[in-house]
Amino acid sequence: MSTLDPAGPLVISTHDLGRAAGTAKKLTLTVPTPTNFGNAVIGVREHSDIGLELLLESVMDGVLVTGTAALIYQGECARCLDPIEQPALIEFQELFFYAKQSGDDEEMFHMHQEYLDLEPVLRDAALLDLPLAPVCDDDCLGLCARCGQRLVDDPDHRHEDIDPRWQALTGLLDN
Repeated sequence: MSTLDPAGPLVISTHDLGRAAGTAKKLTLTVPTPTNFGNAVIGVREHSDIGLELLLESVMDGVLVTGTAALIYQGECARCLDPIEQPALIEFQELFFYAKQSGDDEEMFHMHQEYLDLEPVLRDAALLDLPLAPVCDDDCLGLCARCGQRLVDDPDHRHEDIDPRWQALTGLLDN
């Protein structure tokens, strides 16, 4: 079992919440983005701010965390390779169990004494929200597959392709 740093930016203390079922606590936080928060095409820049609105609710088996995260994805358009920035508001909800029981699923989240670590929950929610192929605009035409020219700059861009079987006849049209 790994140790948890109580001073971590996404580590939340539930000491004030207590263990009595039905108690709740609201939190508003701004935290820096952890490392590797995205994929190869788009993600959240490291150390940029993530705004969190959290509701911690004590339930019988643990603490239910419901929240929203406001962040800005940065990357490049999958069609034209221009840089893009997209704001996102991600909603998530997760139950953190008080004690790990034998036979618990590996994907269940557990408290570490009175602390819970939101980083894996927030990372999962953000990665699921990422677009698979982000675009700068829904109408982005992308790049010419042959020469790489931006098709937005010249929507009538085309290449004159002549079938090699008819290549010998092109000289007849010039006369």
